[in-house]
Amino acid sequence: MSFRSFKPGTLLSPVPAALISVGAMREGKLVQNAMTAAWVGTVCSEPPMVSVSVRPSRFSYELIEESGEFAVNLTDRAMLRATDFCGVRSGRDMDKLREAGLTAVPADGLRFAPAIAESPLYLSCAVREKLDLGSHRMYIGQVLSMGVREDLIDETGAIRLDRARLVAYCHGTYFELSKALGFFGYSVASPKALKRRMAQLKG
Repeated sequence: MSFRSFKPGTLLSPVPAALISVGAMREGKLVQNAMTAAWVGTVCSEPPMVSVSVRPSRFSYELIEESGEFAVNLTDRAMLRATDFCGVRSGRDMDKLREAGLTAVPADGLRFAPAIAESPLYLSCAVREKLDLGSHRMYIGQVLSMGVREDLIDETGAIRLDRARLVAYCHGTYFELSKALGFFGYSVASPKALKRRMAQLKG
């Protein structure tokens, strides 16, 4: 099969449909907001760091600049409508968390940015680096803590995100992640280990 060339673009898909929650003190009042972001990625494992790219025109950009922190909240199917809403409305015009039906709760390690209670998992991040790239400013955030919803931790203490019904974003469309196809290292696993691990993923 041959390829057809297109002009340069950012069609790296699928990517997480994440909610970036932010907060800062303004005139003695805590202001919090959330924005939908597909441009989120892992950039380092030791220390753990992630990136998020934000347009300077976004309200959340102002709050990140003021506080130097943010939380990355993964999203699931139950949160999908709220996730989309947070991507098409501005926190300058409304209390977006309240209007979306989302609950702000303290994020471990952060002072101002909340976690979102409905999220399967959140990462508390402190800004370590900023990089102006053009249309977006990329923030490199060091992960200070990670919160995982209790029902996604099995009896052995393992995190089971395969049970979370996570949402991914692919070229303008949301998809639910559901069917496990393999695991890291499955191509070289013994038949016994392969059978056991795949049974666990389907369980």
